[in-house]
Amino acid sequence: MERKVRVRFAPSPTGPLHMGGVRTALFNYLFAKKLGGDFLLRIEDTDQNRFVPGAEEYIIESLKWCGLVPDEGVGFGGDFGPYRQSERKAIYRQYADQLVESGHAYYAFDTPDELDALRAEAEANKTVFSYDLHTRGNLQNSLTLPAAIVQQKIEAGDPWVIRFKMPENTDVVERDLIRGEVKFNTNQLDDKVLFKADGMPTYHLANVVDDHLMEITHVIRGEEWLPSMPLHILLYEALGWAGNRPQFAHLPLILKPTGKGKLSKRDGDKMGFPVFPLLWSDPKTCEVFRGYREDGYFPEAFVNLLALLGWNAGTEQELFSMQELIENFSLERVVKSGARFDPEKAKWFNRNYMQQKSDDELASLFNVILEEKGIRPDDAKLVHIVGLIKERCEFVADLWEQGKYFFEAPSGYDEKTVSKKWKEDTSEKLAALVAFFRTQDNWEAIAMKEAFSAFMNEKGWGFGVVMVPIRLALVGSSQGVDLFDICELIGKDETIRRIEKAIVTLG
Repeated sequence: MERKVRVRFAPSPTGPLHMGGVRTALFNYLFAKKLGGDFLLRIEDTDQNRFVPGAEEYIIESLKWCGLVPDEGVGFGGDFGPYRQSERKAIYRQYADQLVESGHAYYAFDTPDELDALRAEAEANKTVFSYDLHTRGNLQNSLTLPAAIVQQKIEAGDPWVIRFKMPENTDVVERDLIRGEVKFNTNQLDDKVLFKADGMPTYHLANVVDDHLMEITHVIRGEEWLPSMPLHILLYEALGWAGNRPQFAHLPLILKPTGKGKLSKRDGDKMGFPVFPLLWSDPKTCEVFRGYREDGYFPEAFVNLLALLGWNAGTEQELFSMQELIENFSLERVVKSGARFDPEKAKWFNRNYMQQKSDDELASLFNVILEEKGIRPDDAKLVHIVGLIKERCEFVADLWEQGKYFFEAPSGYDEKTVSKKWKEDTSEKLAALVAFFRTQDNWEAIAMKEAFSAFMNEKGWGFGVVMVPIRLALVGSSQGVDLFDICELIGKDETIRRIEKAIVTLG
């Protein structure tokens, strides 16, 4: 019987969730949904020294914002819990003991100071110390000490760890679902710590035990974990679980915009873009890091840009709904090499998603900005304005920059435009135009445009003589949408008031 696909996203609550972590969650989610499987959230908090308050809540909120809602996990329930590793402490010791009893692991009593001294000595000799099959026979562990001494040390409360006993000269060969066949020789691998005297497992043991007990079928994670894969495979074998262990897939790195090196949390500050899904305020350092949500990105745009960092559908299509991503996703189309992040492309995605949204939806979002400024426009008028200006915008916040003249008169006038377009007779002509405007009863844009054209023809004036000065008066610059749309929306009285103010101000 074929096993149901079950994948997990298993971050550590040691800080905010990097966009690389979100991409890992996304690829797990898409893989599970494509194959009718389950997507789990497990919090791997075995390293209590690095625990950061608020990080777990941040992870969950980020996934929800992105629409990556787990089927099971911390905050979501499920039949395989608890899903927080610190609440599973009692589970791991039996497996650590089992490994010792079967000869696949051993107690080590070397102190941190002793190990530091060995590292320093090796460094002085221009080598590197590793606790492995080459050195373990000369160190303080249950492989070298009599059983009675080992028991005595444990009972006396001497500090200890349990290390995996890496077999000698064994090739560990695995078919990675992204990278193809990968091979490791155990002579190049060290004896990793699996369990500590404080009762907490390390990542390696907890990860393998939890994946087995939670019936995980596929482990999809970042390529930084590729060197850990042979240990994990050997642990499955040593625990007797080789027959139903998961398949592995290691995702490529997300690279800096330069293409050189992994994108780090500091790169965003240096280069002016966010690297976290949500704004993060570090409780330890009080540093504040920008977030895609707070910077005005739509979650759909953020998810879309992440999906194309290391994966493509094999077509020219770039814009995908979540359902389209699910339908098209496959690990076979994930690349091995790093994916360069382009902040300008991120803006391109947001612009496209913004243009797809209805005027009503954008008006509702824009209204939040206006209310903060104490502006409460008519709903129909606001929808009309949004329809006129949204093509000029990448973010909702741009709606204010592109359309603030609809809600407030300009406080100044662009000097370059004034010097080029405001002539000696401009004020006189605009005064005549104001007199004409006062006589108009139909203030709709189309009617105004026709009446204005007739007026200009009657005067024998070229349109360029007054069009830019009028725009200066209404907007403050030479920018903006159709002039008569502006006139209609700000109203007859406000149009006249702004032109008269410009006449007085600019002479």
